[in-house]
Amino acid sequence: MKKTTRFKQMLQSKQLEFICEAHNGLSAKIVEEAGFRGIWGSGLSISAAMGVRDNNEASWTQVLEVLEFMSDNTSVPILLDGDTGYGNFNNMRRLVSKLEQRGVAAVCIEDKIFPKTNSFIKGESQPLAEIEEFCGKIKAGKDAQSDSDFSIVARTEAFIAGWGLEEALKRANAYYEAGADAILVHSKIAKPDDIINFMGEWGDRCPIVIVPTMYYDTPTTVWRELGISLVIWANHILRSGIRAMQDTAAHLMEHESLLHIEKKLPTVKEIFRLQGMEEYQQWEKAYLPKKRQGGRGILLAASKGNGFGRLTDDKPKAMIEVEGQPIILGSVNALRKSDIRDITIVTGYKPEAFNLGTVKYVQNEGWEQTGEVGSLLAARDKIAGEGELVVGYGDVVARSFVLKNLVESTAPLTVVVDYQAPHHKTRTSIDWARVTPERVEGIKKIDYKLVKVDPQIEPAAAQGEWIGLLACTGEGSKILAKTLDELVAADVNVANWSMPQLLSHMVESGVEVAVQYIHDNWLDIDDIADLSDLYKF
Repeated sequence: MKKTTRFKQMLQSKQLEFICEAHNGLSAKIVEEAGFRGIWGSGLSISAAMGVRDNNEASWTQVLEVLEFMSDNTSVPILLDGDTGYGNFNNMRRLVSKLEQRGVAAVCIEDKIFPKTNSFIKGESQPLAEIEEFCGKIKAGKDAQSDSDFSIVARTEAFIAGWGLEEALKRANAYYEAGADAILVHSKIAKPDDIINFMGEWGDRCPIVIVPTMYYDTPTTVWRELGISLVIWANHILRSGIRAMQDTAAHLMEHESLLHIEKKLPTVKEIFRLQGMEEYQQWEKAYLPKKRQGGRGILLAASKGNGFGRLTDDKPKAMIEVEGQPIILGSVNALRKSDIRDITIVTGYKPEAFNLGTVKYVQNEGWEQTGEVGSLLAARDKIAGEGELVVGYGDVVARSFVLKNLVESTAPLTVVVDYQAPHHKTRTSIDWARVTPERVEGIKKIDYKLVKVDPQIEPAAAQGEWIGLLACTGEGSKILAKTLDELVAADVNVANWSMPQLLSHMVESGVEVAVQYIHDNWLDIDDIADLSDLYKF
């Protein structure tokens, strides 16, 4: 059923109906979830939420923009507090047309002079519009509507302006005859006498709407007995929000801590729910290209490092800064650019020196007695899982495209090999790699296969240098985890192994490891001399 139809049915219902104020998309959602079948788009609340006065300081198009968010975020009808219609009959015509376009069910206009002033600010001195002119505005709005169920509620301020019952009845009847779908009778005295007297004379000519903000202690049964059609709770969501915000701000200012209020506040997750994030995620699956699941990264950074002198007195070499950036941060950022967000750094020497924030840390307590696989075992629970896994060294930095190509490999396990002789002339231990000399075609799309990685391989017999990066698909992660578990179960002292030893063992056991070739575009920081290369990298 259309929102306009539902609102009209509420006006014409034989039972008392209630709608509640909202002033933006979020508060409108809260009002709807509370169970209200309609929303009052309060002019006071909308302008206050913008930080301006309820004197038409917010333009009608700015109000309309707020209404659009409210309408889009809810399924119940909205009655807009349209002030005076924001001008003359022509402004009223355009307003009705624009409200219909945005799914707003009804508008309430008041018989005051544009620009209006809030009824509670010297209301008795505020002039009222000429009856004939205001009736022309109602007729113009009714003629402009394209939906026959769109409603116009005419609000008389006769009681507010001090004119009394006779004028209120005179105006209400004229507005009804001009085509208004309902009359809102407004009063600001602290008792319901104005409304009771009005209803005693009015009968049931058309639905009557009230706003009992000032005479709030009147029992609801009174309104039912009088035959009131609709009650508006006009500004209470805004007012309760102001109190809550003031209390929270004052507490934070005084205590400089979240300790005593955080658990009392709605969670950020609740905000996401009200924003409709679950729906977004459903449509994301339907319309966005299928993205691979974000992967995991393990960076081995337990060693102190040799050849760095006093630079490693208080930090491991992975945390030595070059141009204000720790060496390992280059690897962390490259992983993030490849959608590897769950990153774990295995620490050993001086673990307190690591301060990279959003990464996780595990400690290899035996870092001085174990090898690289000992550090990998410290992160054992991070190995098997869905999505890609990248294992690397904390002192190896590679260009982002190297990581990107690596994680896009479809082979279960893939390593990167630099096919040229190393340019690190000072290095004494190079992880030479032997690789199948010809491309391997097959279902797993392996271009080349790893044969062995070992520093003892003769350079002339090698096909390149392993740069210290291993990538596993979900299947490959399980293979790696299973291999480690089997070695540990067999009581092999695998914790003392290097990563080349582990890779060579896997290959010898029949596991295929794919090879991606690169040249240059990476650095292995072994000593102070290598730091100068990092400046130019």
